[in-house]
This record gives sequence, structure tokens and C-alpha cells, in this order.
Amino acid sequence: MVKIKNYIDSYPSNFRQYLIILICFFLNLVDGVDVLVMSYTAPVIVSSWDIASDSLGVVFSSGILGMAIGALLLASYADKIGRKKIILISIIIISFGVILTGFSQNLYQLIIFRFFSGVGIGSMLATTVSLVSECSPNRSKDFWVSFVLSGYPVGAILAGYLSNLILANFSWESVFFIFGTASLVFIPIVYLFISESADFLNTNQNKIQNKPVLSLFSEVYFNKTIKLWMAFFFSFACLYFLISWIPKLVTESGLSLKLGIYSGTIFNLGAFFGIITQGYFSTKFGLKKTIFCFLLLTSVIMMQIDFFMGTNFMLILFGILGFSIQGGFVGLYSVAARIYPSEFKTTGIGWGIGAGRLGAVIGPLAAGIFIVSGLGISTIFLIFAICTLISAVVTYFISIVK
Repeated sequence: MVKIKNYIDSYPSNFRQYLIILICFFLNLVDGVDVLVMSYTAPVIVSSWDIASDSLGVVFSSGILGMAIGALLLASYADKIGRKKIILISIIIISFGVILTGFSQNLYQLIIFRFFSGVGIGSMLATTVSLVSECSPNRSKDFWVSFVLSGYPVGAILAGYLSNLILANFSWESVFFIFGTASLVFIPIVYLFISESADFLNTNQNKIQNKPVLSLFSEVYFNKTIKLWMAFFFSFACLYFLISWIPKLVTESGLSLKLGIYSGTIFNLGAFFGIITQGYFSTKFGLKKTIFCFLLLTSVIMMQIDFFMGTNFMLILFGILGFSIQGGFVGLYSVAARIYPSEFKTTGIGWGIGAGRLGAVIGPLAAGIFIVSGLGISTIFLIFAICTLISAVVTYFISIVK
């Protein structure tokens, strides 16, 4: 295994490595599309079924729960049966989950199929990060992990554009049929062109392999695991607060509904450039320092929200926030990939994401409670700015392998 790592680190990347990275980028793009498609079709479903908008909150939550289960449980099997097999299983689950969503006849079926899709999405994210980190040379590993994950906001942007295009001419069911069918295309691509991680194939499958979750809490990794989970939790909480409430906060600050909708697109556009920039800076200046700076910038900007309220600069602000929070947040995947060895790398990444998903649930929920209780927007932003600051500081003190 050491010889293989030395070979990957010593020689220029070859076509096979770049191909794996490119395919994983598109797999995360598919993830981004399939996560956001529910948000864009929700208003039409509410109107078509004549149900209350609040009812879809359970549908959104079921998807997030599915992602957590996928990251915690299914992704862990990548450390036992291989990265490629789990990626194949994930894309099959996602594809059929999205297609079946289009056949939903009631709210309960919608909840079940979104949960099912979420399981595939959660495991896909953790496993592609693990695979890319193991097939990339150490000198550029952080950049390529970030590059692959930048597919997610690109998918989110495409989901909005394509959903509107499809809905203008067809039914909401067609959106799920088209996106699900498009995902099916990647099954033969993954089978034919993705090779198994050499690290995984050459790792001695010893006793630690049989209990990968317990390995996260061994004497060597306990401290790192707790800090990683804290960083993921607080970053996820802030990120999903922004994703969930940006459109509403924009309109409540006095801007039009149209600008509120655009704000989500601008946020994801900023996220794409932030993720790529973070990957480049991490390679040049160090991973932890870069993440710390990105998350610190997020915290400082959120504390200054009062200066931008009610102005068109709000849109620019959310673009910058997308750049900084997503850039710093995605860097945590690289941190996780550097903390754990191949024996339980995907398990470590998956459980870190799982801890973060708890923050993804609590963040928007807490924001809703704060708003109902009468707290001002600036105060709420201050609370989540502190969350981001905690994540920045904790990340800085995680010990990682250079």
C-alpha cells in the first residue's frame, strides 16, 4: 500500500485518474439536481394536489433523513465491499428513487420515495470523496476533492433552470421522470470506467475492518472525530439556515419575490467559485488555514447583515456568503479524508456527514422558532455567525495528515 501511495504521489496523474475525477464530478452534479428538484416542483405539487404547503415540510425532512442514513450506514459498506460497488448501488437507488417519485399519488408515497432517494444521495457523496482522495496525489488531493464536490452547486443551478423549462411544457411528474432517466445513464458509465481504489484493494482487511465505526473512537482518532463532528454540525446548521431562509429573508427585507428566487441561484453560483477557490488555496497555503479563513469571512459578513438589509446589495451579499460558507464547508470533506486511513475512510467521512445532517435539521428549525419568537433578522444572523465561527476554530485545531 505504501508503494502504491508513493507511486501516485511521485508520478503525474494519468488519464484513468482524471476520468474517475470527472465522472465523480458529474455524479455529484446529479446529486445536486436530485436534491433540489423537490424544491422547484413543490409549488406545483401543492397546487395540483390541493394540499397545504406545510405538508411538504415532512417530504423535505424525509429526504434529509435519508441522506443521513445513507451517509451513516450505506457508505460505511464501502470500507468492506469497495468504493465502486457502493457508488453503483447509490446511483441505482437515486435513479429509481427519483423516477418512482414521479409516480407518487399521495403525500405518503412522496415521503417514502424521497427518503429512498436520499439514502443514495447521502452514500454517494461520502463514497466519491473517499475514492477521489485515494486516487489523487497528495500534492493536489484537496483541490480534486473540492472540484468533485463543486458539481453539487452546479447541479442545483441546473435543477432550477431545467425544472422551470420542463414545467412550462409538461407536468411535474415529467421533471422526475426526465431527471431519474438521465441518472440511469451513469450506471454503465460507473461500471465500465470507474476502477476500484488501489488503496482499498491493497489494504490488509484486518480486525479493525470488521468494526469501522468503533475505530472512529479509538484512542488515536477519538479527539479528531469529535472535533470533525462539531465542525460539520455547526457548518451544516449555518449552511442549511441560509439555503432554507434566503428567499424569504430577501423578500421580507423589501425586495421582490423574483429577486428572492434569484438569490438562491446567486448563492449556488457563489458556492461553485468558492469551492474551486478553496481547493486551490488549500493546495497552496494549507487546508486548515484556508478553511478557517473562509468560515471566518462567513461569520464576519453575517455579523454585518444590518448594513445590507433592504438594498440590492443583499443579492451580492448572498453570492459572497455562498462563496465563503460553501468553500469552507466543503473543505471539511478533505479534512475527513486526511484524518482516517483507507480501512475506515468512507465510514469516517460518512459519519461526519451524518453528524452534520443533524445540524442541517436543527438549523432551519431553530431559525423558524427564532423568527416566530420575534427575534430580528440581524440577531438570528449573529447566532448563526457564532456557529460558523465555532466551526472555523474547531477545524483549525484538528490534527490531520499532511
